[in-house]
Amino acid sequence: MAADQASADRHAEPGTGPRPTPPPWLLMYHSVSDCRDDPYRVTVTPARLDRQLGWLRRRGLTGVGVGALLRARAAGYGDGLVGLTFDDGYADFLENALPVLRRHECTATVFVLPGLLGKDNSWDPLGPRKPLLTAEGIRAVARAGMEIGSHGLRHENLTEAATADDEVLRRETAYSRQLLRDITGRAPEGYCYPYGAVDARAVDAVRRAGYSYACAIDAGDLTGPHALPRAHVDEKDTAPRLRLKQLLHPLRRRGLTEEPVLPNATWEAGR
Repeated sequence: MAADQASADRHAEPGTGPRPTPPPWLLMYHSVSDCRDDPYRVTVTPARLDRQLGWLRRRGLTGVGVGALLRARAAGYGDGLVGLTFDDGYADFLENALPVLRRHECTATVFVLPGLLGKDNSWDPLGPRKPLLTAEGIRAVARAGMEIGSHGLRHENLTEAATADDEVLRRETAYSRQLLRDITGRAPEGYCYPYGAVDARAVDAVRRAGYSYACAIDAGDLTGPHALPRAHVDEKDTAPRLRLKQLLHPLRRRGLTEEPVLPNATWEAGR
């Protein structure tokens, strides 16, 4: 498949550039708990997650971390894979999400906040306070075979004037990466923009910080290795809704003219 795509690119009309490829299907989760007070629709119950992953598996799809999916695409065998991401690094991932992922033989990327270790989702003015992973919790997630990525240092919107100066961008991208390397023993390959907010300066900061890829939501013209689109998933997403999101994803999201380049390795904690 990869060879076929390369051949097609070589035979494209002069001046047209490489033919865009459909973006990988990445699903965006947050908290997994039985909490019903959910004004931002960022919570799924363990039972709903179980049904959603079961639906994927029955369709011959396996949920994996983003890094694993991107490597598989580069090698030409990513068709049966779906990227699973969990934003914010909620502590409930260990107790509620991890057992369900294991039951369905799936993995995921967990985007965490090393500047808010053991604190809570203070950026959400409404809804309950939800505890975040501690440093040991992050290590436990990594030991369980999940990919650890950065969600920034303190969940700052990188596109707002108050937080878009060069020093803040450096802290949220490069320094958060350094802290996660200290915690896990390995610098993360992936970054996730808080609130899905992304602009050209944020993309440049993430790239310069050394990340191989970054996740957004709908990045528009910025779609590429450092602004990958994702589909939001919540408690209302039954099988028909997931199927609709799967069908609409390549139609609503821009294709990739450049694929992310990752080192030839798999996530292993402590390496």
